[in-house]
Amino acid sequence: MPRTRDPYPCEFRDQIVALARPGRSTEDLAREFEPCATTTHGWIKQADRDGGRRDDGVTSQEREELRRLRRENRQLRQERYILAKAAA
Repeated sequence: MPRTRDPYPCEFRDQIVALARPGRSTEDLAREFEPCATTTHGWIKQADRDGGRRDDGVTSQEREELRRLRRENRQLRQERYILAKAAA
């Protein structure tokens, strides 16, 4: 069974991104702190998207809206299915 852990707190991610901004490499940060370089690099890319520095993906706000709309869509389909069965 794969090992899982709780997600890192937002404050911790923000601190790692702030340390990487002045030029520290993700490998140095990975050696000093726990997250691997790939994870840190992903956090930096997402922070750039959220800050408007990149436009190659969705922002965190857009991702949350998509999640909410998909959940709502799933619920509406379920309700429609139930009503169709009741009408038949």
